[in-house]
Amino acid sequence: MRLTVLDAPTEWSRFAEGSVERRMLLALGESLGTALRPKPLMLPDGSRVEVEGIDAPGRVLVQLVCNQGAYKPAYRNKVMADMFKLLWLRNSVPTAERTVLLVTEVVVQALGGWVARAAADLGVEVYVFDGDTVVTLPRRT
Repeated sequence: MRLTVLDAPTEWSRFAEGSVERRMLLALGESLGTALRPKPLMLPDGSRVEVEGIDAPGRVLVQLVCNQGAYKPAYRNKVMADMFKLLWLRNSVPTAERTVLLVTEVVVQALGGWVARAAADLGVEVYVFDGDTVVTLPRRT
């Protein structure tokens, strides 16, 4: 199944000025050297799905997990759901080359054990947003 990238109604869609999501995409875009914006995608049947970040050529697909405050075990489910979505999108967007999961520092706990290993093995790049900048998820031994 192939998805078509559509124009968003506004450049930032639902991400308000100053929101953590917008700050995350700006920091990641700076790190990767490409502008990233949320975009709707259309399925062949006319239904839509949104990717939280994509570059203009459609090569980089990004999902954000931007929870803050105290860690909750449910964050692990969000991480895994977004990784699953990224894998599906990578296979469904004809131009896609890279999949990136960007998480906040509190969410890093959800990437313990096999989850980070699965992301690496499946080609999902994981980055951490510290509130200002983006760094690659440290490898755990």
